[in-house]
Amino acid sequence: MDNTGNSTSVNANRLFYGSCFALITTALSFSIRAGILPQLGEELSLTAEQLGYINSMWFLGFPISMVIGGLIYHKVGGKIIMQFAFFAHAIGIIMTIYSGSYIGLLISTLLIGLGNGCTEAACNPMIADAYQGNRMSKMMNRFHMWFPGGIVIGSLVSKFMTDAGFGWETQIWVILIPALIYAYLFFGQSWPKAKVQEAATLAGNLKAMVSPLFLFMIICMALTAITEFGPQQWVGLILAKSGAQPMLVLALVTGLMAVARYFGGDMVHKFDQTGVLLGSAILATIGVYLFSTQTGGMAYVAAIFFALGVAYFWPNMIGFIADKIPKSGALGMSIIGAVGMFSTSIFQPIIGGWIDSDKAAAAAAGLTGDELELVAGQATLGTMVSFPAILIVLFTILLFWVRSRNANSKAQAQTQEPATSL
Repeated sequence: MDNTGNSTSVNANRLFYGSCFALITTALSFSIRAGILPQLGEELSLTAEQLGYINSMWFLGFPISMVIGGLIYHKVGGKIIMQFAFFAHAIGIIMTIYSGSYIGLLISTLLIGLGNGCTEAACNPMIADAYQGNRMSKMMNRFHMWFPGGIVIGSLVSKFMTDAGFGWETQIWVILIPALIYAYLFFGQSWPKAKVQEAATLAGNLKAMVSPLFLFMIICMALTAITEFGPQQWVGLILAKSGAQPMLVLALVTGLMAVARYFGGDMVHKFDQTGVLLGSAILATIGVYLFSTQTGGMAYVAAIFFALGVAYFWPNMIGFIADKIPKSGALGMSIIGAVGMFSTSIFQPIIGGWIDSDKAAAAAAGLTGDELELVAGQATLGTMVSFPAILIVLFTILLFWVRSRNANSKAQAQTQEPATSL
């Protein structure tokens, strides 16, 4: 068997399937833990603030391990990082079930977050190194389809088990199933080497990351992440007052995202990452605007536009770095992903402040009850339209920037061709 990690080898495919199950583990930890949170709060007499801190550990562990994993990826290898991921997932799951305390849940959730971040830190560069060209973009999108896909699976499993009378402890055990599968698939496998030599050195990574293009992409990543995760965190609360079913909207959004990412490689092949990102920003802007103005059945139309818009953001931001700034290596991909998570956590209290302010304005206008909640929520979503709207401008600039760079590179290559052929 070819163990070089080339796309033609069985090894690359096995590593890819292992990565998918690792991301399913991440998604289940997100959706199932969210589903059992009320039960945990009631059983352990936890306040909403304490539950909020427990949730924050998931988001804190993620970027920490992503950045550290990116720094050490080419030193210790993806295999070691994924071994730690399994250790963190397994211990975190067991601690969640048996700790029985607030401090124990803080630690267990942090461990699971660390495991999730390791998955991104190890699997993104592995896919970038194992596959070439358009196939890399295709596999990157198909890898990332399992986050929304896994959320759909986890939500359905949690609902079925809750309705069937299973306790929250049994539901947490379910998260361990894909973790054991990815541990088996990764066991004994060789990982691919970096395609670009500079990508395997910290000096090469840092040099590529101080380029104007990489810094520009950091700004874009902060906005794409908050466009994707910001409305999803609040839209359920708002839609509950509009006549739509929040869980149906969530299922529609995550289901469509999974399907769209499955075909993401074809979209990138046709429009390049820059064209896909620009189109995504336009659709996301329409989706968030519709969320902010429509009620009832039109909320599902808004969900379709929103899902098709945000579906391609995360995988193609990572893919863009791997494809267009390859010398940034595993560290560059990890930094971009970490920026996305950090921006999400930073903006959450800001969005919460907007909601409080809009509620106060609605109350001052004499509104009460559900009408107050709906008007204030839609006003906040109207403010959030600015995130994808700014991205339309930025991705238009990026489209022409990359086209100009490609044209210059092609012209330079043609100029040097006669000399190199001698």
